[in-house]
Amino acid sequence: MSRVLIFGLLLATCSIAFASDPSPLQDFCVADLNSQVLVNGVVCKDAKLVKADDFLFRGLHQMGNTSNDVGSNVTAVTVAELPGLNTLGISMARIDFAPMGINPPHTHPRATEILTVIEGSILVGFVTSNPENRLITKVLEKGDVFVFPQGLIHFQKNIGHGYAIAIAGLSSQNPGVITIANAVFGSNPDIAGDILAKAFQVDINVVYQIQSKL
Repeated sequence: MSRVLIFGLLLATCSIAFASDPSPLQDFCVADLNSQVLVNGVVCKDAKLVKADDFLFRGLHQMGNTSNDVGSNVTAVTVAELPGLNTLGISMARIDFAPMGINPPHTHPRATEILTVIEGSILVGFVTSNPENRLITKVLEKGDVFVFPQGLIHFQKNIGHGYAIAIAGLSSQNPGVITIANAVFGSNPDIAGDILAKAFQVDINVVYQIQSKL
């Protein structure tokens, strides 16, 4: 085997090796949420000061307040709420839906999401990337599981007559969320109205009307 081929194989192997997050280098790295040090993640607390409560979150059995414009509530359990998740690459959330409530179109820039329906009937869907922009959608019933690939726009809607509940698992301690309407029409400062009017092919006054609500 030539040296050039060997070098090529080594290079490909290195590329694969560095294509995902590194594995933890210790048993745990409980987040020190009071640290002023800025890193890509959260600084570890001194392991000698770690206690059981650092790995505990209480209250996911409680229903979230769905009395809002979209009729849903997300109770997140990320590293901000559960410091023991730091470096473990996972988090979760409870999503409560009022009748006909929605979890509006949004993305998680750092995580794939897997959703399990606990109660109710929920319409879910995601949209593939350009240029296809294909909508993939399904009605889920109690016990059904659906996955939303990382970064893709997705949504959920309660199509039943009662309240609905879902539990989501996410492949990041801090998955992030970008709600499309809020990001586009509720940015601070506003995106110029003429840009949005041309992008959405609507009258500029429609843009101003939406911006005033967000």
